[in-house]
Order: sequence, then C-alpha cells, then structure tokens
Amino acid sequence: MSVATPHPGPPPQGGREKSDVRFRDAQPGDEGIVAHFVRALAEYEKLAHEAVATDADFRRALFGSPPRAHALIIEDSGEPVGLALWYYNFSTFVGRHGLYVEDVFVMPAKRGRGIGRAVFRELARRAVAQGCVRMEWSVLDWNEPSIAFYRSLGAKAMDDWTLQRLEGGALRAVAA
Repeated sequence: MSVATPHPGPPPQGGREKSDVRFRDAQPGDEGIVAHFVRALAEYEKLAHEAVATDADFRRALFGSPPRAHALIIEDSGEPVGLALWYYNFSTFVGRHGLYVEDVFVMPAKRGRGIGRAVFRELARRAVAQGCVRMEWSVLDWNEPSIAFYRSLGAKAMDDWTLQRLEGGALRAVAA
C-alpha cells in the first residue's frame, strides 16, 4: 500500500458545521477500526450475520506480505468516522488492472457532507495514479440512496453481468 500524507476531505458546505475531515492509509494497529466499520456496514446492509472477519483477518489482508487489500481510514477532527477498503483486479480484455472497491462506509451522522464523494475522488485518483483502467464495486439492489449517488458520479450498472460465488462446501467440492 502506498503511504500518503493525509488528504484533506471535503470543504465544509454552506451552513453546516465545520469539520476537519482527512483520509489516511490504514496502518498496523488499525485492524479494530477496520473491523468496526465493516460490522457497521454489515448492519446497514442487513448482513451482520455474515460479518465474521476478525482483527487478525484484517491484519493478514492489509499488512501481510503481499498485502491483499488496502484501506483508507476517514477521520473527522482526528476521530475515525468511516472506511474505504479496496483491492486491485485485472481485466484480460484490456490487459490492465482496475481498482475494486469492496466497502465504503461513513457513519450516518457524518453523511450528507460530501465525504462519500471525496472518498470516491481519492480512490479514483489512486486508480489513475496506478494505471487502472476502471473502478468497480457492487451495491445491493434495494440500496436506492447509494445507487443514486453512484449514478451522480457517472457510474453505470453492469446489468448484463451477474455475480457468481463459490464458498464453503461448494468451494471445497470444486477444489477436491
């Protein structure tokens, strides 16, 4: 993971409380923060029963050799208020990699202040700097506020594609 100095987040918007929103790359010791926000996102998505990752899992994924994922901690006045977690994928059609956004979460009390847009801007800057040809992510079909936000960014739905998954016993059966 590239280590960057904290990036300023969005400017305060007219009439709203001032804040000091900054982004920083996750560092060893941030595993608990990452796990906390992943669980908060799972609650919002009504999938808390699936959020079983531990601090140790995030330590291995983010800080192992090689790192398998990257995370951005979103802070307001030095307090964590959100998370972005991503990894790099690869397109065989264009022969270049992309940035896959696994999770973005901002605490509900901090939403509506431009933080999400600033997070996607930061991730897009990183993707461009790394030579990525695209950014991709999934969204639950009932999450209309997020879908509308993604459309406002210029993202388009990949309606011709469906996500496929092998896990648990099915994964082990194919591997046998």
